[in-house]
Amino acid sequence: MKVIALKFENYRNLKDNIITPCDGVNMIYGDNAQGKTNLLEALWLFCGGHSFRSSKDNEVIQWNKEFAKLEMRFLGQEREQTAKILFKGNKKQVQINGVKKESAAALIERYCAVVFSPEHLNLIKRGPLERRKFIDSAICREKLKNAVILSKYNKILNQRNSLLKDIYRRPSLEDTLEIWDEPLIKNGVLLIKSRIEYVNFLSNRASFYHNGISKGSEELKISYISSCGINENDSEEEIFYKLKNKIKNNRKEDIKTGFTNFGPHRDDIEIVINGKNAKSFASQGQQRSAVLSLKLAEASVLKEKMGEEPVILLDDVLSELDSKRQNFLINELNDCQVFITCCEKSNREQLKEGKVFYLSNGEVI
Repeated sequence: MKVIALKFENYRNLKDNIITPCDGVNMIYGDNAQGKTNLLEALWLFCGGHSFRSSKDNEVIQWNKEFAKLEMRFLGQEREQTAKILFKGNKKQVQINGVKKESAAALIERYCAVVFSPEHLNLIKRGPLERRKFIDSAICREKLKNAVILSKYNKILNQRNSLLKDIYRRPSLEDTLEIWDEPLIKNGVLLIKSRIEYVNFLSNRASFYHNGISKGSEELKISYISSCGINENDSEEEIFYKLKNKIKNNRKEDIKTGFTNFGPHRDDIEIVINGKNAKSFASQGQQRSAVLSLKLAEASVLKEKMGEEPVILLDDVLSELDSKRQNFLINELNDCQVFITCCEKSNREQLKEGKVFYLSNGEVI
């Protein structure tokens, strides 16, 4: 997967232009608040039309302009393709190879990228919800059926929780819990199985990248932590048995609290560096390195599933990393196209081979 050219018009603070990146590392250099992240966001939007920064489409349109437009030529599925996104009001229109599409989701099947932004550090800094969201997003991109399973599970969970609150006031409704328990467990089993398989797949790759970033000085391990005592080697039947028993044995507690206390919605992913929990013991640089390793591992998994390397987008990734870790990201990510933003002149000088784009007040040089 390679971006050949990107054209932008009336997009955020960027002055209308066309950029032609190289196939390797593309460094986007400039002071803060000049538009570097805006450029990465434009590249990311072709993954499905959703920003990693904002949920409102009209925010990308320049002040006093009626529309914003992005156009990309890219190499994917062994041929050159084109894609266009038009933002007008709160709506967007998408074309792929000249054909209008009903939804921006159609872009997912054509163009693929993985993005790191400072917000992704919340994978370590915050609670289990952030890590579950990361894994669930990944497995849903990997297989459409996982998105269906996750949606069903969350819908049933919300309905069961509503019933639990009603049971506390009307105990006679307790017999109706069985209606929701069975589908909750069945979809929960499939969700847990998919998560565990993905985490195991991700762990080896993340460990490989972290070893490279840290130059062999650190060992990264990732494991799935189940609220129901489920192990990574358990079969679907064993997962079903453990999940069913946990929900059954904690029914009184669920009624008392008014929500479902156990299940995949309460699980976590543990990130460990040199045998210690990264959230509690890792330095800022180590935490950043660990999240980067996770994102690069995500790209590796996507490559295996899609048959080609996704584009790597790294926003403000070099701060808090020592020179050896910086050099790995700038010069040792081979066989894929990389876009990386930075502010320091020293980072620009580290680049051995690639292309530099300088941004000043929204103008790309």
